[in-house]
Amino acid sequence: MFKKPSGESKDLQVRDAPLRNSDRRKLKQHIIRAFSLDPDIGEELVPDGLLSVKFKTHTDEPGVAYLGPGGDPLWFTLGIGSEDMIPTVYTLWKKPDLLPFLSTPSAVIPVLVGGADLMIPGALRNIFRHSTRIGSPLAVGHMAVDSDILSEAAAAKGKAVFVLHAWNDHLFDMGQKGNPPDPWEMSHSAADDQQAIEDEDDTENHVSKEPLVEALVSHLEQTQLKDPAPTIELTKEDVSSILHDALLQAMKTTLSSSQTSALPMPASTFYSTYILPSRPAQSPSRPSVSTPIDIKHSSHKSLAYFLKSAEKQGLLKLKEIKSELMVFSVATSHANVVAHRPYLSLKDVSLRNEKRGQREDEERTRVKELEVTELWKPHLQSLKFFADAGFDTSARYTHTDIKAVLDKYVTDRRLVNAHDQSYINVGADELLQTTVICKSDNPANMEFFKREQVIERLSDKMQSWYKICAEGRDPVLKKGQIKPISVVIKVRQGRKATTLITGFEPFLLEAVSLAEELKTRCASSTSVSPAPGKSSGMEVLVQGKQIKEVTELLASRGVPKRWVQTEGGGKK
Repeated sequence: MFKKPSGESKDLQVRDAPLRNSDRRKLKQHIIRAFSLDPDIGEELVPDGLLSVKFKTHTDEPGVAYLGPGGDPLWFTLGIGSEDMIPTVYTLWKKPDLLPFLSTPSAVIPVLVGGADLMIPGALRNIFRHSTRIGSPLAVGHMAVDSDILSEAAAAKGKAVFVLHAWNDHLFDMGQKGNPPDPWEMSHSAADDQQAIEDEDDTENHVSKEPLVEALVSHLEQTQLKDPAPTIELTKEDVSSILHDALLQAMKTTLSSSQTSALPMPASTFYSTYILPSRPAQSPSRPSVSTPIDIKHSSHKSLAYFLKSAEKQGLLKLKEIKSELMVFSVATSHANVVAHRPYLSLKDVSLRNEKRGQREDEERTRVKELEVTELWKPHLQSLKFFADAGFDTSARYTHTDIKAVLDKYVTDRRLVNAHDQSYINVGADELLQTTVICKSDNPANMEFFKREQVIERLSDKMQSWYKICAEGRDPVLKKGQIKPISVVIKVRQGRKATTLITGFEPFLLEAVSLAEELKTRCASSTSVSPAPGKSSGMEVLVQGKQIKEVTELLASRGVPKRWVQTEGGGKK
């Protein structure tokens, strides 16, 4: 179950949340009842500070893990809404006799913890004849066969246990990891009970239970690689029961009182639209079912017999019109429908896969926004300030960096105003005053400055730079002050309006391609010409009032909204 990482990340996909005290107490009582534990043991296995973690495995199986205060996963569930608490190996190391257990030769352990299920020949018996010391638990799972079959291990083949979680898998790696503890001493009463059961099996079957280790490992590896996964054949009664549950599932989830407007409808349409999609989805942790789950393989002779059986139970009403059986209504308030517990259906899996596909398509088509960073480099008057303050004069600083530099400088020299900490005593430091003062300033009024004002004056004395990072392209670092793209509506020759776009080159946009795309998007003529003035940039002109279309196009190219400045407006 956890032998591979998630399909969308390098580990399990997790979303965590702290467990409330009331929820923890309910969980503890549930575990105490389920495993017949003393309250003190329950407190140890469900400690304070528990964290609830939702996850999905690499097979997309949803579940919930419960992490202890130290981060070790202690319990987990599998499936939507499951209340079956499964202990992890961390919990079994604390209480090894919490679950019934099987043993296996030490040579099989590497194969087992590597993700293999436990095969029937590997389920050793008679291990308590000479000692009650056994190794620490290394895996937890559920039985794949009846326990009586294990007594025939010398001849039987197939899997004994479907392993859900093992030492060193991805669930285990969520915790503090580590090696298994030393072997533990099993109580004599428990060992005697286990031995009595095994002796009874020996008497009945008279077969050896301990195959050679070498042969066992070879058989296990060959079976894991070559044998097909075990399957289950259902009886006709089993199929009928599953179809009945599918009807209840459809009535409780899809055919709610607000969704029955499609009725009446032909029975065959009702069957294919509601019943078949509501069959339970196959769980990766369970053996696969080889029997098709449909009317042909059920105990009912036809769909009509199946639906009439449901009608006798009061679940729906049927009527035959012109030799065609019609479903007229369903009783969504029926006691059996109300008591039905929803499960993961084929429809749910299909919708989930469809949504995942949509999300993947959106991710592929979504343009990642450009990262635009304004930078400043020490220059001229500010060079001495940065040098004397002990900072790198060749580095480029963000606004946050400049603030940190100033904060350290004024703190070290105690320049913060004692009466108002938002002010800095600029006049008390000659270097700072010389750096931020301008020729037009009156020295008499230069005693105090607000912190943000000092930062602004300091950045004005530095050289402007900017950096733009785009996905899949090398970062662009250039000298100069970056300005927003200008999108302006201009009215010429009376009422004729045009939209003018300038200043787009720093944002990795080209005039010709921008004009061509706007021509198609706006269904208007466009033109490209050099921008007036000393600027070496270009301008794009679009006929009509096109601010909405232009801003949407710029956003689709990754230009952040705050770097687009519009003027004018109105409809096209």
